[in-house]
Amino acid sequence: MRRINPALIVVLAGVSAALHVGKLPTAIPVLREALGVTLLEAGFLLSLVQLAGMSLGLLVGLAADALGAKRTMVAGLAILSFASALGSGAHDAQTLMLLRAVEGFGFLLASMPAPSLIRRLVEASRVPLWLGLWGAYMPFGTALALLCGPVAIASLGWPLWWDMLAALSAIMGAWLWLAIPADEPLAHSSQSHGAQGWLHRLRRTLSLPGPWLIALCFAFYSSQWLAVIGFLPSIYAQSGLAAGLAGAATALAAAVNIAGNVTAGRLLHRGVRPHWLLYCGFLAMGAGGVLAFAPLAGDAATVAAIRFAGVLMFSMVGGLIPGTLFSLAVRVSPDDRSISTTLGWMHQCSAFGQFMGPPAVAWVATRMGGWSWSWLVTGACASAGLLVAAMIGRLLRQSRYVESHAASTGESS
Repeated sequence: MRRINPALIVVLAGVSAALHVGKLPTAIPVLREALGVTLLEAGFLLSLVQLAGMSLGLLVGLAADALGAKRTMVAGLAILSFASALGSGAHDAQTLMLLRAVEGFGFLLASMPAPSLIRRLVEASRVPLWLGLWGAYMPFGTALALLCGPVAIASLGWPLWWDMLAALSAIMGAWLWLAIPADEPLAHSSQSHGAQGWLHRLRRTLSLPGPWLIALCFAFYSSQWLAVIGFLPSIYAQSGLAAGLAGAATALAAAVNIAGNVTAGRLLHRGVRPHWLLYCGFLAMGAGGVLAFAPLAGDAATVAAIRFAGVLMFSMVGGLIPGTLFSLAVRVSPDDRSISTTLGWMHQCSAFGQFMGPPAVAWVATRMGGWSWSWLVTGACASAGLLVAAMIGRLLRQSRYVESHAASTGESS
């Protein structure tokens, strides 16, 4: 029997972590009835999973560089399993929100070190392809949760759905621990990763423009993507769509994001310039957000079809952005030992965007009495993302950066 590629196991572990992010949207209508969750509380439930990343992303990145990517990922999966199992017994919104914050810490540990680990497991020439595949872990896990969640919740109840995902995370943590080569010993690691080493990596990472730009770019992407995908089941439920059909439609909207991520990896591998992929992604998200939410003329069936096409364009072409940024994170890191630190900073800014995005959309919808003005939030994020993408393109055109990158990675510019 052919051995499974260890890099694929890392991706699957990320998918199991992303399931915890995607398990909530289809449960919101049930939680609003069972626990009395308000629309604004639902927005924070969607975004609280990003609280740890928003506040601790950079520190966890520093720690992962020192402690090892494998150890960090396994610890994150264990925390996700523990918090989800406890969450199944929650009886009020406040407890569930607290445990979502704990899940967010586990998700950060389980996802952030993965690109560094993948880079260690695959050949250098195939890194862009695998990082493009890694970029699909979030939409794939979210789509799977959105597809399976309504069925599980309807037949078993939301608490058992939480328990099932807790068990899956525990299994994936054990598989990762057994199948992936060990990190370097902690005793050896501590000699080169002491307090001075941490401060040195932190200063080097935050003194360069590259990590800042990709972090901001990810924030403008992730804030709008989670807001739109997270509230789609609620939007469809309000329009009278059956829960199962609403979940399937939302799952498809999340799943098409995978195509964008994988395509980004292939196009980068063929030499397409990263900033052009970012331009395409943000333009599509801006236009898709308008089609999805702005008032449209026509009969109900036509309007519904146009809106869903807008959502699909928003998610699918927007998927070019994370696939590109994960690859850029490896390129703009000061050195190999700072990749997780750079990714931690990117995750921290991304988490801040995801923390702010859903409540912002919920606030606009509450103030306006509907979802028709939500495109203002997504449009503002897309416009800001285009501006940052232009700055990234300018950075990548600097010959000094390209030469230093080629020297540090052994690639030709």
